[in-house]
Amino acid sequence: MAEITRDVLIVGAGAAGLTAANDLRKAGLSVAVLEARDRVGGRLWTDVIDGAMLELGGQWVSPDQDALKDTLEELGLETYSRYREGDSVYVGPDGRVHRFTGEMFPVSPETEKVIAEITDRLDEMVAQIDPDRPWEHPQAKEWDSVTWDAWLRQQTDDDEAVRNLAFATGSAMLTKPTHTFSLLQSLLMAASAGSYSNLVDADFILDKRVVGGLQQVPILLAERLGDEVLLNQPVRTLEWGDDGVVATTDELTVRARFAILAHAPVLYDRISFVPPLPRRQHQLHQHLSMGFVIKVHAVYETPFWREQGLSGTAFSPYELSHEAYDNTNHGDERGTLVGFVSDQNADDLFALSDEERKERILESLSHYYGPEAKNPVVYYESDWGTEEWTRGAYAASFDMGGLHRYGADLRTPVGPIHFACSDMAGAGFQHVDGAIRMGHLVSSNIVASTRDAGETAEVG
Repeated sequence: MAEITRDVLIVGAGAAGLTAANDLRKAGLSVAVLEARDRVGGRLWTDVIDGAMLELGGQWVSPDQDALKDTLEELGLETYSRYREGDSVYVGPDGRVHRFTGEMFPVSPETEKVIAEITDRLDEMVAQIDPDRPWEHPQAKEWDSVTWDAWLRQQTDDDEAVRNLAFATGSAMLTKPTHTFSLLQSLLMAASAGSYSNLVDADFILDKRVVGGLQQVPILLAERLGDEVLLNQPVRTLEWGDDGVVATTDELTVRARFAILAHAPVLYDRISFVPPLPRRQHQLHQHLSMGFVIKVHAVYETPFWREQGLSGTAFSPYELSHEAYDNTNHGDERGTLVGFVSDQNADDLFALSDEERKERILESLSHYYGPEAKNPVVYYESDWGTEEWTRGAYAASFDMGGLHRYGADLRTPVGPIHFACSDMAGAGFQHVDGAIRMGHLVSSNIVASTRDAGETAEVG
């Protein structure tokens, strides 16, 4: 078995791991990146399906995502705005289709007033939250003891208002049923975007895309590292102690002074740690789980909805596809819609045959866009739940009470082992921006620790 020695071993070639690796190299430390998959990028993945370029994972860039925007600029990548000209569509509880413009759904004046009042209340609460340390808020324990759904229903008995307020952090972001996570977890999700108002503003959250796909970020970062990125190398064993770490794959042994686990925390149990991780880590990791969403790509000969004066933006907490957007690629004559089916709805759909599932989803899209939506020339479902090295989407979040109980330990190193991924970010939580932030943070911590110890970098 081949053996190599480096200053830092990085497990996972996503945005967090590759950002950290490049930072460490710039600081004079030698690195090796071990990636279990046959590609780099993790939850960023651009592929060609039946002749159509589709972004199967993360893809959007928000105005507040400074770490991502700085990386895009540094890599020389161009962005373009998501198409949003024309009317949006909302389907109400009676199944009626409403066209509208602006941020507020076309609900009754009474429901609109309730939504506005509770949104203001949430913005005030979110403003008090430090996204990097939400557990330090004086009411953190209280807020972590009530479900998101229960808190909303304590504020109002207007069911339509509750559904519209709930789905931004439930179906749309954490992709879990709203009775399964806490108010505090929901406030963190909003704080990661700056405010609850930002989170529910599609024109803010889904502002721009990258020409050629967002996976170019990890691809270009990996190119800079060259042969130091090793694919198809799942780490089976990680021995650790005061002297560093020894990682073993099926083909390779890597010795290093430090390790960075730069992948989703739900995958830590795929590695045998010798000695085992501390009990606190064992407990913490059992209270984190991935959400689940089907990202649906439907490509048509033309973006027919634009001819109807529609932007492609559609929402409904009553529809199987709770939201959908114009996802046409830069310079593409064909039109692409992307829709999302999450949490329990996604579970239920996978109990059906492939054809029946496709029929149900396209039927839901047709409620927004008309019967033409039922006949795409390319149809594809991104199903991250079947990905061995991901296990869900978009990211891991805590169960009830877990964020207050364990959040402070989420990024705490264990001896020479450090942790970095979007799942543990504050600002940019579960976004590529958060992954990049965590990559920068953990690399700076390692560099600082080597300088404090008066060490010099080894040549790998």
